Amino acid sequence: MKGFQFFPRRYGVFPYVFLIYLALPVIYVVEAQGLKAVIGYALILLFLVSYRQLYFLIPFEKISIWLVIQCVIIIILSIWFNPYNLFMGFFTAHFIGWITDKKIFKAALISFAVVLVTPILFVFIQGHLSNIYFFFPFLIVMLATPFGIRSMNTRMELEEKLDQANQQIKELIKREERVRIARDLHDTLGHTLSLITLQSQLVQRLTEKDPDRAKKEAKEIESTSRSALRQVRELVSEMRSITIVEEIADMEQILSAAGIALHIKNNQDFSYIPLLQQNIIGMCLREAGTNIVKHSQAKNCTVWFEEKEGFLSISVKDDGIGLLDEHKSGNGLKGMEERLALIDGTLKINSNKGTMLTITVPIIKKQAEVNNAHDTHRDC
Repeated sequence: MKGFQFFPRRYGVFPYVFLIYLALPVIYVVEAQGLKAVIGYALILLFLVSYRQLYFLIPFEKISIWLVIQCVIIIILSIWFNPYNLFMGFFTAHFIGWITDKKIFKAALISFAVVLVTPILFVFIQGHLSNIYFFFPFLIVMLATPFGIRSMNTRMELEEKLDQANQQIKELIKREERVRIARDLHDTLGHTLSLITLQSQLVQRLTEKDPDRAKKEAKEIESTSRSALRQVRELVSEMRSITIVEEIADMEQILSAAGIALHIKNNQDFSYIPLLQQNIIGMCLREAGTNIVKHSQAKNCTVWFEEKEGFLSISVKDDGIGLLDEHKSGNGLKGMEERLALIDGTLKINSNKGTMLTITVPIIKKQAEVNNAHDTHRDC
């Protein structure tokens, strides 16, 4: 039949390998004769059917009828044929671990324990089992197996949720970048293009009335368009990933060109900080430097870094005129807050005899750094 699956493909060859353990009850049934043998083979076949069906049901919240059938078959085969058929309980223990509801899981585990103990006690009382202690280690393993399966499933679910969360973070970063680019285009190019439009209209009116002034305005349009082109290039360069060290160097160059001295305190190696965090911190430093050049009228700018208790604090202070009211609600500061929110960072602003911006972000060290630290500690 087209599309028929004996076991779900997502489990690979594992279900088929586990079938090897059905050889044990078959060996004991072979020793039987007549109607007893027929019943034995029928029970093993029914057990195989239940084994297949349960793979198509997992995970499940309620106890499946197929689990009950397996337990009944285990009791019959263990009492009527051979006590060692009790080891078929490893199949059932595996499926009990896939029950998601905690209360039902506990009830199923208790019922399973009764199923395991009942044949042993029955056979022992009948005097057909001399070494009852032999079964104890296997009983413990069978009862512990559902906890192991449940723990594995929980870990797999957490890993899946983590992958989904990471994917959502990537999508949010992409969305934030699109918003940032749109905002930057509006802020930087909107005014410039509006100016070009007005100058072009003026040139059209002056072409016949005042040719000399029209030529002058045309040159102004050329200058303005070159400025727009430069702004586009700057925006494109901002789209690349930047590190804190690179941005500090660029910040020093920009401030120096504006006659502002940059002082760095507690500079350190930031290579252990993930690139995503460095990129966002770098963009915030760039915005801070741009605001200082445009609005502060400062002579000095001081940037210092402080790391403690899993957080990196970056303070940017200038000795300028302070932050004016119209700049407090500007898109620049709002954009910084939005970027920092992506990495659970915060921005504080203090304007008194100059302006101080304090950026605080939680630091998640690269896994390689953590592993190296652990290896070093172990070697010691």
